[in-house]
Amino acid sequence: MKIIILGAGQVGGTLAENLVGENNDITIVDTDSRRLRELQDKYDLRVINGAASHPDTLRDAGAQDADMLVAVTNSDEINMAACQVAFTLFNTPNRIARIRSPEYLKEKDSLFKSGAIPVDHLIAPEELVTGYIERLVQYPGALQVVSFAEEKVSLVAVKAFYGGPLVGNAISALREHMPHIDTRVAAIFRQGRAIRPQGTTIIEADDEVFFVAASNDIRSVMSELQRLEKQYRKIMIVGGGNIGAGLAKRLERNYSIKLIERDPERAEMLSEVLENTIVLCGDAADKELLYEENIEEMDVFIALTNEDETNIMSAMLAKSLNARKVMVLIQRGAYVELVQGGDIDVAISPQQATISALLTHVRRADIVNVSSLRRGAAEAIEAIAHGDESTSKVVGRAIGDLKLPPGTTIGAIVRGEEVLIAHDRTMIEQDDHVVMFLVDKKYVPDVESLFQPSPFFL
Repeated sequence: MKIIILGAGQVGGTLAENLVGENNDITIVDTDSRRLRELQDKYDLRVINGAASHPDTLRDAGAQDADMLVAVTNSDEINMAACQVAFTLFNTPNRIARIRSPEYLKEKDSLFKSGAIPVDHLIAPEELVTGYIERLVQYPGALQVVSFAEEKVSLVAVKAFYGGPLVGNAISALREHMPHIDTRVAAIFRQGRAIRPQGTTIIEADDEVFFVAASNDIRSVMSELQRLEKQYRKIMIVGGGNIGAGLAKRLERNYSIKLIERDPERAEMLSEVLENTIVLCGDAADKELLYEENIEEMDVFIALTNEDETNIMSAMLAKSLNARKVMVLIQRGAYVELVQGGDIDVAISPQQATISALLTHVRRADIVNVSSLRRGAAEAIEAIAHGDESTSKVVGRAIGDLKLPPGTTIGAIVRGEEVLIAHDRTMIEQDDHVVMFLVDKKYVPDVESLFQPSPFFL
């Protein structure tokens, strides 16, 4: 597939890294020549130095015969204009744009779905991250929660703690502990390395366990792997930007929310917009302020400013003052590796949330959902099985008979309203939604090939 990426920032660069090894022809466009040189030295791709929305730049990038244009510059206006130019002048068939401004998103149905601005798929990072954090709040103790098939089935990552019912036991014991709940362990990461889960695999303390279950059963399964944490009630949010304000708005009906915003004008505006949130104007790194607002009573402290260092330091301070759990938004990938698992309970990467949404639209076959996991090393994929026994490599076949790529696990099948946890004898039928976990994303093309029906396959 020939793909043009507009914008060589963290999202554009990470997307290029994900796609360049999958038999794609990638061209990346930016005005920063130094950044383009870095990417060209690192990956096998073309670079164009120029303004992303200018016709000449898009012509040089090959928009006239590209399969897809992905506009992820830092400017909503440039992203929209680039999609318009690509559509009008070059008839580029698939156009994706990152849009961040709430003002545009508020009118997205009129602006985009009506075809007024020719954007096929809209990526709204702040909305994606807000939804991601909301799921972590709903499932205390989870490191990652990803939903598939209209939220009927979920993939959850938890850390197995000393004292958990399953630590020291084999995976097969899950069935004995929960005879009425079906689940499947999709992967285990031990000291950063993937272990292929089998019935005889012993779960050890500090293992990072990814399991698949019907969404209604998630808390029951979590209770087997760790001491089940109480539901959160009191939450402190730092940063009243789009993500912080959006999260407070979503949570304030069901939780007690305090939001700290440094800018007085922004704080005043938020106090008028938010109905059940206490808005405080101040510095989250001010120990006295945290004491005054009873930080020791907070179930979770969530730092969501635009500055990584501010988020990390304020969260570490909150943890030292006995906040029960701390979550931090971190832009730099290197920082995520450094902090998670120490004083920081959960590090949240907005880039990974954005990349997951982008990959959903870029993948071949009928792949309707992609989630980038473990900071981009692994992936969870939801694919729809098409064809019949004569045209498909999967339809009409038992899971145990499939030639799955190394490190690939089928966790669940959603058939209509029914969730089937995958077992070797489970048969795949036409139009099934198949949820898979890939320990190594380099095998994504093999999975795509597996789910692409062919008239020549017998």
